[in-house]
Amino acid sequence: MSVYPIILSQTSLTNRDTLTYPFEERGLQFGDGIYEVIRIYQGSYYLITEHVNRLFRSAEAIKLDLPFSKQEITSLLHDLLTQNEMASDGIVYLQATRGSAPRTHAFPPDTPANVYAYVRDMPRKTKNLTNGASAITERDTRWENCYIKSLNLLPNVLAKQKAQENGSYEAILERDGKVTECSSSNIYLVKDGKIYTHPATNRILHGCVRMRVEQFAADLDIPFVEQAFSVEDIANADELFLSSSTSEIMPIVEVDSNQVADGLPGKTTQKLQSAYEKDAGLVKERI
Repeated sequence: MSVYPIILSQTSLTNRDTLTYPFEERGLQFGDGIYEVIRIYQGSYYLITEHVNRLFRSAEAIKLDLPFSKQEITSLLHDLLTQNEMASDGIVYLQATRGSAPRTHAFPPDTPANVYAYVRDMPRKTKNLTNGASAITERDTRWENCYIKSLNLLPNVLAKQKAQENGSYEAILERDGKVTECSSSNIYLVKDGKIYTHPATNRILHGCVRMRVEQFAADLDIPFVEQAFSVEDIANADELFLSSSTSEIMPIVEVDSNQVADGLPGKTTQKLQSAYEKDAGLVKERI
């Protein structure tokens, strides 16, 4: 598809699908920026308010001044869908950096943020949602402020690549004997009718879908326990699943080549999937 991005900075738009930045750009040189990925279903945003709120929390955490209000960026993001005549399933990628300035570690004074967003198609992962996916475990080597959705993703990239090289969908991260989250998603263990997941501390990203999972669990009278579990606990799990904007609520049926429970998506996970589909206004498309 042709992509018409939105730009809220002095960056030049050389044509309809190419952005040009100066080579001294703080996102490129320092990872000095933040981002959001927002899901689109049938041309409409899902959880846009939650994503915009998190963008502003991340900006505050790194002392980044954004050149718009929450209402203004929300309006611009809706305009982006209109400009692209978006009517299918997809995502919007939204990024803000501390701008373009001569390279120095300290914040450059009087430098406007570079901000842009673009839309692209992304079909739902219906096969994995129906049948489940596999994962590996990997040591969590990230920094202490994972709650900030920053551009500093190299440990996540390396973990995801290792998962891919092992033929797996995702990498489950472990730190100090406890599972934190995955390379690009939150992770949950189901045992004896309860959902366990790492507390929403600075050690994990507070996922927008994660917040919905907690709400769905409450609506379904399923206990939602913010308590970290270990890699060893996975062997005795009744179910395992992950969540993210691009993966939705995804069953994990194999970890490190070992089957989780009976190797099939569990009933608790399926109930949460149904709640997600209803909340997002989706018609079941599973194969």
